[in-house]
Amino acid sequence: MHDRKELETVRIEISEDHSADSTARQIVLCYVCDDVFEVRSNGFSTSTQLDQETNLTTTLFPEHDTIHSTTTMTSLTLLEPPRPSDPAHTQAILSEAPKFLSKQRNAIKLPYPLNLLVSDESQEKWVAYENILVASIDAKQTEIAKQCIEEITERFGSTNERVIIFKGMYDEAVATNDGQLNAVLKRYDEVLTESPTLFGVKKRKVALLKSLGKTTEAITTLTEILDASPTDAECWVELSDLYLAQGALDQAIFCLEEVLLVMPNAWNIHAKLGELLYLNSNRFDSSEKSRYLTEAVRRYCRSVELCSDYLRGFYGLKLVCDLQCAVNKANMRFQTTTKLLSLPAVAVEKPSKTQTEAPIEAIPVQTLQKLNELATARLAEIVRRGKAGEKGWDGYDQAELLAAQELLSQGQSTVAR
Repeated sequence: MHDRKELETVRIEISEDHSADSTARQIVLCYVCDDVFEVRSNGFSTSTQLDQETNLTTTLFPEHDTIHSTTTMTSLTLLEPPRPSDPAHTQAILSEAPKFLSKQRNAIKLPYPLNLLVSDESQEKWVAYENILVASIDAKQTEIAKQCIEEITERFGSTNERVIIFKGMYDEAVATNDGQLNAVLKRYDEVLTESPTLFGVKKRKVALLKSLGKTTEAITTLTEILDASPTDAECWVELSDLYLAQGALDQAIFCLEEVLLVMPNAWNIHAKLGELLYLNSNRFDSSEKSRYLTEAVRRYCRSVELCSDYLRGFYGLKLVCDLQCAVNKANMRFQTTTKLLSLPAVAVEKPSKTQTEAPIEAIPVQTLQKLNELATARLAEIVRRGKAGEKGWDGYDQAELLAAQELLSQGQSTVAR
């Protein structure tokens, strides 16, 4: 909140400055005399005051819509980041980009102190610029991307971390061979040599190393970031993916467990951890396999507990429950046969360090059957409503819906009616 005396001082100084342009003096006097500036400083503005602003600026500058139109009227489409899984939204951003950029070029730029009272500066404006930049890079619209980078660089400077990242993304997009990509990588290294604390640039370096197939170097860079910032959940997830690509399941599981220490309510991470535990169970037989499957069931249960309509959580829960029931039956047959033959039980699983840990209590068969029935019922409902496009059920990926339908059609278990 600006003090009223300060505003009055500005009004007197401007009114006595006969060398100032008359139109500019009118703007300042109108904005100071009305309490519009004070109200906006608190983050609020009434419709009447907004109407006064619009009428004032339209009268003074008829060749433009309004001074504030570039910020207050920013399209909601431009404020939502583009997603790789939604190319239609990326195209929608690009369709509105020319109009937005044209308004920014034609916006009036007033000198100080008028730019403090009548300014097109806002957070939404630069969010829109960033989203347009990323969308244009994804769609190979290099001219639009270059224009956005120039505007962002002019506003925030070439040494700003996000500006460096966006320039690097642009250079990666326009590169035509590995030599040019290695040149971009070298520039990242030069920036990090001068400022090793720019974690955003380090993450961009990891992405580039990953695209170049240098997985080992990417893992090394991620471990350096996590040594300095061990609570960076994003880096733990990325490191888990890289370990999984290398077949190091134990390390990948460890990374996701670290994520849950930071974000214990992330239902997608619980489900992803269940997937890794399920994959890791295939390395073992008998009791050790059952141990991993039991933990996977618990992770999936936690996932659907946190998000009651999470398709991947229910899909994994049904899949693992089916397998766990089959493993339990096999163990029972093995134990019965061993007892009848009066032979000592022989462990056939591979040695593992997890064998020395405290045993996990097995889930009763009846509980597994009930969980299986619940997962089957919920999957059937999600598939039915998702395919019908019902309101509130239209956010599912079609490929996931088809996979769930295929699992249900296998008829491994029936729903108790």
